[in-house]
Amino acid sequence: MKTVHYALGILFAFCLIIMLLITSVEAVTYWTPGYYEKEYAKYNVTASVRMEMDDLLEVTHEMMAYLRGRREDLHVPTTVNGQPREFFNAREIAHMEDVRGLFLGGLMLRRACAAGAAICLALLFLLKAQVKKVLPVSVCAGTGLFFVIACGLAALISTDFTKYFIIFHQIFFDNDLWILDARTDLLINIVPEPFFMDTAARIGILFAGSVLAISFLCLFLIVKNRRIKHHGD
Repeated sequence: MKTVHYALGILFAFCLIIMLLITSVEAVTYWTPGYYEKEYAKYNVTASVRMEMDDLLEVTHEMMAYLRGRREDLHVPTTVNGQPREFFNAREIAHMEDVRGLFLGGLMLRRACAAGAAICLALLFLLKAQVKKVLPVSVCAGTGLFFVIACGLAALISTDFTKYFIIFHQIFFDNDLWILDARTDLLINIVPEPFFMDTAARIGILFAGSVLAISFLCLFLIVKNRRIKHHGD
């Protein structure tokens, strides 16, 4: 029965980790004031797209609202090189529809993981497991395993970001709409590859920090439980 308890605990840990990963992506993408303006200034994006910063940030705001499902389309009028026009062309709109599916799918996955974590916890209580003992050990084991895998993956990607950036798109998209042309597609100019690298690093740091914080908390609880048991003996 203890094996079942720890299996449920590790499953709980995996659900928690996936929730933290998706939340880290959401936090960097949506919740960081000034991040996009800082990146645009860093890579001189306004010059690449021939736009004023305020107009570029407004387009970004509308794009993020679309990805979150808060607007229905990407017909965003703006001013480029002093001329009024739609920012996104047909190819970019079609590609961003696929990207939106990934974003919304991620949010659905987080809700599913939250439900899975709640079910695991409920089963642990129903099976009368020693939750205060099982959860810290299971979460430590689960986060440790996931962290090792994540670090190995991050090290691999860092050897050739462009290669794995392409592989990522080939895995998650079943078309070539993501292959944009800087001469005709403004989207590729507002999110150049270094921007993706910065964003991935920021997400990784936030996610790693969250996982480490939970791991240290669990270690503290494990040590505390052992001391209580030792003094009880």
